[in-house]
Amino acid sequence: MEPGSDDFLPPPECPVFEPSWAEFRDPLGYIAKIRPIAEKSGICKIRPPADWQPPFAVEVDNFRFTPRIQRLNELEAQTRVKLNYLDQIAKFWEIQGSSLKIPNVERRILDLYSLSKIVVEEGGYEAICKDRRWARVAQRLNYPPGKNIGSLLRSHYERIVYPYEMYQSGANLVCNTRPFDNEEKDKEYKPHSIPLRQSVQPSKFNSYGRRAKRLQPDIESYVCRMCSRGDEDDKLLLCDGCDDNYHIFCLLPPLPEIPKGVWRCPKCVMAVVRTNQCAGEFVITFPRAYHSGFNQGYNFAEAVNFCTADWLPAGRQCIEHYRRLRRYCVFSHEELICKMAACPEKLDLNLAAAVHKEMFIMVQEERRLRKALLEKGITEAEREAFELLPDDERQCIKCKTTCFLSALACYDCPDGLVCLSHINDLCKCSSSRQYLRYRYTLDELPAMLHKLKVRAESFDTWANKVRVALEVEDGRKRSLEELRALESEARERRFPNSELLQRLKNCLSEAEACVSRALGLVSGQEAGPHRMTGLQMTLAELRAFLDQMNNLPCAMHQIGDVKGILEQVEAYQAEACEALASLPSSPGLLQSLLERGRQLGVEVPEAQQLQRQVEQAQWLDEVKRTLAPSARRGTLAVMRGLLVAGASVAPSPAVDKAQAELQELLTIAERWEEKAHLCLEARQKHPPATLEAIIHEAENIPVHLPNIQALKEALAKARAWIADVDEIQNGDHYPCLDDLEGLVAVGRDLPVGLEELRQLELQVLTAHSWREKASKTFLKKNSCYTLLEVLCPCADAGSDSTKRSRWMEKELGLYKSDTELLGLSAQDLRDPGSVIVAFKEGEQKEKEGILQLRRTNSTKPSPLASSTTASSATSICVCGQVPAGVGALQCDLCQDWFHGRCVSVPRLLSSPRPSPTPSPLLAWWEWDTKFLCPLCMRSRRPRLETILALLVALQRLPVRLPEGEALQCLTERAISWQGRARQALASEDVTALLGRLAELRQRLQAEPRPEEPPTYPSAPASDPLREGSGKDMPKVQGLLENGDSMTSPEKVAPGEGSDLELLSSLLPRLTGPVLELPEATRAPLEELMLEGDLLEVTLDENQSIWQLLQAGQPPDVERIRTLLELEKAERHGSRARGRALERRRRRKADRGGEGDDPAREELEPKRVRSSGPEAEEAQEEEELEEETGGEGPPPPLPTTDSPSTQENGLEPALGASSGSSGPFPTLTPRLHVPCPQQPPQQQL
Repeated sequence: MEPGSDDFLPPPECPVFEPSWAEFRDPLGYIAKIRPIAEKSGICKIRPPADWQPPFAVEVDNFRFTPRIQRLNELEAQTRVKLNYLDQIAKFWEIQGSSLKIPNVERRILDLYSLSKIVVEEGGYEAICKDRRWARVAQRLNYPPGKNIGSLLRSHYERIVYPYEMYQSGANLVCNTRPFDNEEKDKEYKPHSIPLRQSVQPSKFNSYGRRAKRLQPDIESYVCRMCSRGDEDDKLLLCDGCDDNYHIFCLLPPLPEIPKGVWRCPKCVMAVVRTNQCAGEFVITFPRAYHSGFNQGYNFAEAVNFCTADWLPAGRQCIEHYRRLRRYCVFSHEELICKMAACPEKLDLNLAAAVHKEMFIMVQEERRLRKALLEKGITEAEREAFELLPDDERQCIKCKTTCFLSALACYDCPDGLVCLSHINDLCKCSSSRQYLRYRYTLDELPAMLHKLKVRAESFDTWANKVRVALEVEDGRKRSLEELRALESEARERRFPNSELLQRLKNCLSEAEACVSRALGLVSGQEAGPHRMTGLQMTLAELRAFLDQMNNLPCAMHQIGDVKGILEQVEAYQAEACEALASLPSSPGLLQSLLERGRQLGVEVPEAQQLQRQVEQAQWLDEVKRTLAPSARRGTLAVMRGLLVAGASVAPSPAVDKAQAELQELLTIAERWEEKAHLCLEARQKHPPATLEAIIHEAENIPVHLPNIQALKEALAKARAWIADVDEIQNGDHYPCLDDLEGLVAVGRDLPVGLEELRQLELQVLTAHSWREKASKTFLKKNSCYTLLEVLCPCADAGSDSTKRSRWMEKELGLYKSDTELLGLSAQDLRDPGSVIVAFKEGEQKEKEGILQLRRTNSTKPSPLASSTTASSATSICVCGQVPAGVGALQCDLCQDWFHGRCVSVPRLLSSPRPSPTPSPLLAWWEWDTKFLCPLCMRSRRPRLETILALLVALQRLPVRLPEGEALQCLTERAISWQGRARQALASEDVTALLGRLAELRQRLQAEPRPEEPPTYPSAPASDPLREGSGKDMPKVQGLLENGDSMTSPEKVAPGEGSDLELLSSLLPRLTGPVLELPEATRAPLEELMLEGDLLEVTLDENQSIWQLLQAGQPPDVERIRTLLELEKAERHGSRARGRALERRRRRKADRGGEGDDPAREELEPKRVRSSGPEAEEAQEEEELEEETGGEGPPPPLPTTDSPSTQENGLEPALGASSGSSGPFPTLTPRLHVPCPQQPPQQQL
């Protein structure tokens, strides 16, 4: 700090050095380099290179260390206070010339801090003594009562603590400065474990130094800077630099007396510097530099004490200084020197010389001290391994020096020893009781000294040997073994890396390389053509190599081998020059010379000329063989390779001529190859005649052309394709679509223009168009079935699990097979007979399967029943859940149950046949309550007239389709069933029943009507079968319960849902049956009904039989109620969606949305209101009419009341085909269009 300033000024930074990589590789050398600068401040910091990382040098398997114990009880503040107190009281007694020994009380160490604290709390020493309260002090220290412990504590307090307390208070107290010198009292004291501060006994002479005498008149005005006391002014020192005063016993280390001459205090002697050591940095502390430090957080570091050879004298002086100051040594200097002297071979030369010098001084001093011991009369001696003893057991009790070479001990005083410099201070016992404890005898020490001398002087002897060997001073070359022995001696004795040693290493490396090269040269000659390439040397290199071996200062027997090789190479060179001078020589002679040169292992200049001549001859022979007429045609790559190789051979007229011929042939071949490539890749395909001409012209070129070959193969494939087309077109049957598609695919890939391909593509396109039209006719929108599956009978209808799982697989897109159902392979589909036979077998299997399925499903519990019995078989809806409760419907074909919301359901007042007159509401048997599940009704079931139109279009196709043949089989099956149905309906019993049913309908329709009932969108006109006679007839008894009359339509409030509400009001009044069907009549009709429901065709006879069977049984009120509820829910959802769309349209209009189509917005709610399964089917019907050009169901026949109609009862109930007024058999000629056995020949 500056005078008058209160700000702290930190000391300057110590020198920082940043060595290069070259300097950092020699740490001790670099420290010696920077020592003149760094030693001035006592400390320096070294930053290694930036990319340096400390190596991992710990041997994990062998590394062992003793961890430092950190006592947790000493971490608290109270324990630290105790330690500080003990440190202060120990310092006090050290100043007094005594060491603190803590007594034991009741087998435990006395806590001096707690004793002092309790005494102060109890009122002080005088008050406790006056009131005799030392027993209370013992009790507070947790000692047991009795045993006079209080008096013992008083005694210890008076001897140890009380003098220190009086000293701290400033009182003048005359006390015993040697309270622990009494041997009897010392037995109960234990030396404390605190590191003792070094102390000096006050001088026995009351003499003042030079400065002290000078300052005697003003001694009262000075105080010590350490203890702030002014007493003992004869021990005060005045600094010549800053005039500060210090007690000689307050200094660290203390001084024994007032020094003479100029003396400066520590503040003026050493310049204080600082540094901050970071990770990876090194801090070097030089000898006699005081240093201290602290951690700034978590730290993991290592401190290493090392010394250089020039430190040894400083270390010896330090030990002598510590001895004068009576300060403990860090380690024994004598032990360090002796340990290094015991292994001199491990020391380098400089260190060995320094150790030898220190050892010599130490041995001379030891001789002198032991001689003085003999003169005193001490003759007893005992060898002692001092290095095995702890340091505190081998320290001199006088100067605190750690003994190693020798020490003086006493048999009567075994607790202490002294070094030989203080033999008079051991004890007052007789010299005869004292004895010498030594580590080495005086004969062993000179032997160790001699080994050091030999080690230090061994380098000179070795250097003379090496110098003679390298300079060949005696005229004899040393062998490699002798030189290696000298190099091994330097390595084993750890000689310094001198210039002479480097010369020896270089000589050895060069000689070993020459030997290895010579051995490789000899082994290369022995290996001959099998030796490794790239290892040959030139003739000039061989001569230089031989000179290098001769100039080396070592003898190598490989020199003779190298000389022999050189002679062989020179002889071969002369022979090669002679052969080249007499060109043209025989190719065999040149080749043999070339082979001999390769075996030499040495490159000769003439060998390259020989090689070029041989390559030229070989190339000409290769060209001649390639262009020979009888040779195999070469490829373009071979031609190009010959041209490239010809450019590197030796030039000659023959070579130029061969190159010209090759170039001309290659140009022609590439031109034809390019022409063939254009024919193969061009979009405009060429006819076969053009390709044949190109191939014929290219045959004359003696070169293998890949594109010409590919063009030839393509032409062959085109001819084979034309043959296949002719064969398939001239067969017994029309070709199958798959065959035509395969031919079209192959023909498109051929690079040949084919006239027949266009006609085949047109036929395939027409067939696909017909298949698409048939698919739209039969398949529902987004149907999971294929057209062929719909047209074929369901052969596995008997297995409910198989049928349902297959339907679910189709829904998930996992089932794609078309022909699996009938067991037909792809080859079977090509045979019409196989298709027809399989279809017939499938019909029978379908009928048997559905009967089995009906029996199985009839045993399942009804979801509508109030109580069901436990059954293993349970109905499963298409959604995967079990249908239960209201809303479940039973399929009329398979008798299985489904959720009404999961399937398409019929509308009650809709009819598949239009009628000009409305059906009476109470004619419940005419209500459309027939339900077929999606597993049974797989298609849209078009009318027979539509199917016949598709068959007519099929007959015009010159292609066979599996779907077409399946459609013919289905049509024949439908016509066959229609004939049987008409025959059944024309029987006498059925005709009578139909008459009664018509009479009943007329009565219901003739009931007085005040006004025309409202028209309901879901109740279209009925068919002629449901028409009455028009006569007024009384109400039919039994149709309404309790004889109540029917609620007139005008009583029902008009509006949405009024028709459904009307039907709901009629449900409690419906009863039946209205006809009585005998079992003989019912059974054939039910069988016909079953077969008709299996047909994927809509026939009017099916509906007539259904109504007749319905009239012969009670009305299914539960089904009617379920259908009404489902239709109400559907209409409610449609209205909600319509209102949502209307609100959306209005919001768009409010936002002023441009580009919106008002007509589309207007139609959107209508589409929503008409949504549902029936609306979707209606939309599909409209799309089908657009696709088929208006070929839809025929218009209804006019009704008639003629007697013939009443008598027959069949014709009015059956519809006829469009445009035909004759009877039904007229349909047969349209179905069975004659198929010619031999189709007409078509020109492709």
